[in-house]
Amino acid sequence: MFSNLFYFSWFFLTTYRQLTKSETFAYEVLSNPEKREVYDRHGIDGIKEGGGGGFGGASMFEDLFGGFFGFPGSGSGSGMGGNRRRRGEDTLHPLRVSLEDLYNGKTAKLQLSKTVLCKKCSGVGGKSGANQRCKKCNGRGVQVQLRQLGPGMVQQLQSICSECHGEGEVIREKDRCVECKGKKVCSETKILEVHVDKGMKDGQRIPFRGEGDQQPGVEPGDVVIILQQKEHELFTRKDSDLIMERSISLTEALCGFHFVIKHLDGRDIVIRNQPGEIISPGKLKMVPEEGMPQYKNPYEKGNLYINFSIDFPERNFASEDKLKLLETLLPPRPRVEIPTGEHVEEVDLIEFDGSKNFHGSGSRVEAYHEDGDEDGHGGHPRMQCQHQ
Repeated sequence: MFSNLFYFSWFFLTTYRQLTKSETFAYEVLSNPEKREVYDRHGIDGIKEGGGGGFGGASMFEDLFGGFFGFPGSGSGSGMGGNRRRRGEDTLHPLRVSLEDLYNGKTAKLQLSKTVLCKKCSGVGGKSGANQRCKKCNGRGVQVQLRQLGPGMVQQLQSICSECHGEGEVIREKDRCVECKGKKVCSETKILEVHVDKGMKDGQRIPFRGEGDQQPGVEPGDVVIILQQKEHELFTRKDSDLIMERSISLTEALCGFHFVIKHLDGRDIVIRNQPGEIISPGKLKMVPEEGMPQYKNPYEKGNLYINFSIDFPERNFASEDKLKLLETLLPPRPRVEIPTGEHVEEVDLIEFDGSKNFHGSGSRVEAYHEDGDEDGHGGHPRMQCQHQ
């Protein structure tokens, strides 16, 4: 354990001392106008050729600003990534699909416009050997400025080169490719076949590897298709289940019913409920295995849930004699003992108009609240305690 601790301490001190020397060398370059001009023109290669101090300062300068921070022109590519090829951005494209498409599966053809390397010049942009290193940025594609903030402290500012537009090289007008005009890429229209499998969901992504825009020296990104489900007039999907709303009459709720629905695959499904199986308002019933197929396992399906609501008959739908006859068929009413006396008052129910005040205009309850507000107690009777 002691040896491991000693090794770690030695490694940390050695690394710290190296970084300190690198910072010292960087400061020397920035503070010396001649060395700074050499670096601005020729980059780190110019510093190496001109000598970098007795302790390998140019190498450490490269390690500090190149290998560690990905400083351009250091010869280390993208820093910690080495010479790893840069990858382009993915192209996202929405695809509107119906619930039927997600239930049955579908193959859709999608036309996309993308950039590809010019076939005439093979993505070079001109004749062989016509490409020249940009003199303004020394082929780095970016212009770098180092601002001294204080002793041993510098700030690095980068901007895309205005001459080569980040390419690092320029092509003379007469040597440019006639097909791509020196841009190295052309526009192309491609048709992709998108296979929507059974059971896929809203928001699911279907990638096409390497079908993104092409650029010289850049690995193409992907084209990613994002499914967007359109709203269905009958069914609502939740995972692998389907949910639907159904309104039935009071007669159907009490005496049974059957109705037909058109399923997502075109089948006619007959839904039955036997007489005597009462459907109450808000009742949720299930039809097993008539939901959505599972993704990559389409023979397994979810369930179909039906949420019932009851349409009650209109007011005075039957005569008093028929109502009495209907009452003989229904379960008996609960017995209620009607009290008697001067403190008993019988009232009738009326329809509630929601557009008016909850208590109604001029009601005794509203008047009671108004009287209570005078005492500042919001309608509650004011009580005072008297000390005797």
